[in-house]
Parts: sequence; structure tokens; C-alpha cells
Amino acid sequence: MLPKVILHTEVSVDGRMDWMLDDGFLYYRAIADWQVDAIISGSNTMLAAYPETDAPEMLAAPAPEKAPGLQRMLVVDSQGRLRCWRQMQQSEWWGELTLLCSNATPPEYVAHVKSLGVDVIVAGDDHVDLRAALEEVTARYGVAVIRTDSGGTLHGALLRAGLVDEVSVLLNPCLVGGISPRSTFVAPDLSSQEGAIPLRLLEVSNIEGDIIWLRYAVSKA
Repeated sequence: MLPKVILHTEVSVDGRMDWMLDDGFLYYRAIADWQVDAIISGSNTMLAAYPETDAPEMLAAPAPEKAPGLQRMLVVDSQGRLRCWRQMQQSEWWGELTLLCSNATPPEYVAHVKSLGVDVIVAGDDHVDLRAALEEVTARYGVAVIRTDSGGTLHGALLRAGLVDEVSVLLNPCLVGGISPRSTFVAPDLSSQEGAIPLRLLEVSNIEGDIIWLRYAVSKA
């Protein structure tokens, strides 16, 4: 069984995710009362938040105990890029961690992550099979609802795999511009409109100042 996946993001009017004109905290305040069981993030997002490698003394210390009721954090990292697992364990924003990786993930990396007390789910051969991984997340932890806290690459993979049920967008009242792929949906270009994903409007509201909150259901075939 698959969990419900809510893609939550904030973008400028021209669809960028960078250099927006606010403090960023509205992104989290808007969904403070959401009942979700887990959060999913990609390695790019975690590397941006934790660019430093875990210090040796940090690795030698035991994993911190987590307060009850915090959502599990699912981290997609098939290439074994992250070296900040102890730092992530110390975060007050989520509970236990789970690495989602593939059969191509270096075995020594998987062993290191497990040695820190982090759960590991292996799904897929050369990259993470997100559908299989999320099915295992539900089976293993009883997770029913997942929220994204990530960038456009993971969003794109989830959307193209047909795994997103709802899209929640805070529309920031600014224009950023640029040519780099910093949109909320990064994926290969389509060759026709057949691959476009139709949405159905659920709610629109003005939540603060000139920021608009749009919520859509993903129309699945």
C-alpha cells in the first residue's frame, strides 16, 4: 500500500525556488497543524542544509534520544553523498531517520549509516525505486501521509512516478528570473503535452501579505 504524498513548496511568481522575498519560515508555519507521519527529502536539500561532514567526536557520541510525536525523516541518497547523518539526528524538527537507497549504493556507505542507528530501505537497482521504497515505508512504519521538504529534483521524480496526491504551493509575490533549473519540478523536457500532469483546485487563500496559498489534487489516470 502506498501512502498519501503531499508536495509542499514555495515558489516565486515565475516558478523559482531561490532568492524569494521572505524569511522562509512561512513555508513551515502554513502547515503547522498538518497531520503527517513522515517527511521526505533529497540529498541535494540535505547537503544544502548540512554541508559539513560529521566531526569525529560527534560520530563517537551516542545518537540523541528523540522527543515522541516527531515525524520520521526519509532521505533519498542512492549515491551515498551525505556525511552529515549525526548532525541530522540532532535536529529538533524531525524524529528518526531512514535512508532510502538502491542496490548501487556503496556497501560501506550503507554500513556506516546503519552503524549510526539509522534505518535503511534498499529499493531499486541503479537508482531508488520510489514506489517500492514508499510501499516499504508504509509496511514497516505504518506511515499513511508523507510531506515533501525538498527541491525540484525529488519533486520531479515523485511526480513522474505518479506518487504525488496533492500539491501545496505558496506563491511568493516576487519575480526572480534566471536560466538555471531552480523550479519546483525538475524533470526531462516533454516531447508532447501528453506528459503534463493535470491538477484540480482544492483551495486558494491569502495567508499573509500578498502571499497566496494554492492547494491542488493531482488528477491520476
